[in-house]
Amino acid sequence: MRWKKIALCVAVFSLMGGSLLFADSVNQKLRVWSNGKEMADGGYLIDGKAYIPAREAGGVVSWDGSGKVTILKPNVQIVLFNGDKVFGNVNVGKLKIKVLTQVDSLTDDIAAVKVAITDPSGNVKDIQSQELGGSKKEDFWFPTSEFTYDFKDSGKYRVGFYIKASKGSDYVLVAEKVITALD
Repeated sequence: MRWKKIALCVAVFSLMGGSLLFADSVNQKLRVWSNGKEMADGGYLIDGKAYIPAREAGGVVSWDGSGKVTILKPNVQIVLFNGDKVFGNVNVGKLKIKVLTQVDSLTDDIAAVKVAITDPSGNVKDIQSQELGGSKKEDFWFPTSEFTYDFKDSGKYRVGFYIKASKGSDYVLVAEKVITALD
């Protein structure tokens, strides 16, 4: 009788260990990069398909509670001007610039937009924002006023375009343009 209990325990533990190993191999954690940056939450490989969290896809993510997830990420083009000249790289120092953003394929109402610059150290400076009052504009331009920015250090500066989906929500980055400041 005792040997039957031992055999049963060995069989049960063998099955449990095998199923845990199988589950681990089916749900493999992935490291995922987007535009040269590793995504914080990464992703999973399940049954041969890669899955990433919706917020990592970029854009404004909303969930209606019934299982419907919506990702709002319009097509955005950012053009940088110094006077009437388009530029991408600069020398370290102060420069008068203007940012022109073209937005198209916007499918939902939004409350506001803004442009901000992030320096190589990660400090963010808001440049200009505009409340849109929840109006639906499928295609529009958002030009900033001319401003002076101090590119203090050499490195990569990121000009970001942000959308606020509703009045009480936070701004979400939907597009960015990189400026390299050279010594």
